[in-house]
Amino acid sequence: MLRVIDTETCGLQGGIVEVASVDVVDGQIVNPMSDLILPDRPIGRQAMAIHRITEAMVRGKPTIEQAIGRYHGSAFYVAHNASFDRRMLPEMHGEWICTMTLARALWPGRKYGNQALRESLQLEVSPPPDLHAHRALYDCYVTAALLVRIMDYSGWDAAEMLRRMQVKGSVNSLPFGKYRGQKVDDVAKKDPGYCQWMLKNIPDLKPDLRGALLRALSAAD
Repeated sequence: MLRVIDTETCGLQGGIVEVASVDVVDGQIVNPMSDLILPDRPIGRQAMAIHRITEAMVRGKPTIEQAIGRYHGSAFYVAHNASFDRRMLPEMHGEWICTMTLARALWPGRKYGNQALRESLQLEVSPPPDLHAHRALYDCYVTAALLVRIMDYSGWDAAEMLRRMQVKGSVNSLPFGKYRGQKVDDVAKKDPGYCQWMLKNIPDLKPDLRGALLRALSAAD
């Protein structure tokens, strides 16, 4: 299961006003969830013009810390421009996959906004009829349809998509253990069992290190 997640905010600097998700299971889009959120700052005019979420709509709503718990529980989170949503949200204990990054690799020379890709790839998607683009749940449906197309077109599973992300700032070497200071890719090739042991037996591995181990093991297969 991959959980597609999206946020709407007060502006580029943060302040979540809406969070939503859908799950992709065996190519099907299921389990929609969404919450309006009381932000920690005023909603910016430009942001409000885009998502049309007003101060009155979020008055009395839960904070993101109160609401985020029900979005936990997935090994993989997927977002369009994932670095933004990951930065906005409290820590989510799972790996992150960015559909924008993958789309750039698969279909060069296009416009990579969610709606632009929906049109150019002719994605079949039926968002909730009472919502519009730039509402979180609406955008989740479009991103989920894009994710399904990416997987169908490429044949990549979650581990392979992670490997191809090549996220800037990702972990390159092991920070502790008997291979401390050695490159993750090298250790995965010469001692994959050790990498697998780390994933299984160290529950509080930082997400970037866990992702690096998964990518390296996938590449070493």
